[in-house]
Amino acid sequence: MSRDEAAGPETAMTHAVESGTSTRSVSDPPLDEGHGEGAPRAMLVIISGPSGVGKDTIIEALRRRPHDPDYHYVVTCTTRGQRPGEVAGVSYEFIEPKRFAERLRVGAFLEANEVHGNWYGTPRARVRDALASGHDAILKIDVQGAQVVKERVPEAILIFIVPPSLETLFLRLQARATETADELELRQRNAAIELARQNDYDHIVENRDGEIEATAARIDEIIAEERARNPDRRVRL
Repeated sequence: MSRDEAAGPETAMTHAVESGTSTRSVSDPPLDEGHGEGAPRAMLVIISGPSGVGKDTIIEALRRRPHDPDYHYVVTCTTRGQRPGEVAGVSYEFIEPKRFAERLRVGAFLEANEVHGNWYGTPRARVRDALASGHDAILKIDVQGAQVVKERVPEAILIFIVPPSLETLFLRLQARATETADELELRQRNAAIELARQNDYDHIVENRDGEIEATAARIDEIIAEERARNPDRRVRL
């Protein structure tokens, strides 16, 4: 047994984040054993799907659409580098592994996991604050993280975005030219595995080429339908 393992799982995990050696996900952060309750009708909505399916573009389309009250888009923290066109604090909060590990250690994330060699985490306080103020909290999370949140917050609504086909998805990944050949191969392998998990979700939405506004409109419809189906829903986390 290593010294980190003997000290406890959180210590071992934070060391792994800093050193880049872990492929585990974190499903039970130690912080804050109490629970906060969201305002009536405020919903926690998770948008998920394989890399390259268009999640960021869908979020941008949702931001352009009117909502009353406005959606709150929770910005994910990540240890990966910033890509061309991404805006810090809007696309992601880009932080160093050591700082991410410290946040993980104190339980600041609702969920956190390693994807394609980088760590991603959802700030718990931002989700809680959005729900408490009556706003629907929209989370863009990978497949691992989405299942963790659903286990912790059963009231969450999970929406899985799928491409028209695997071939279309692979062409999108190649076209964005943001990965090395090895990274691209890894994302393609993982995409096939993630697509097999789509039946774990509450809703499946196809994102067809050139129809991003229709995809965003369908997500709005799902949120409205879920609110009407359960008007007394209150999210606890």
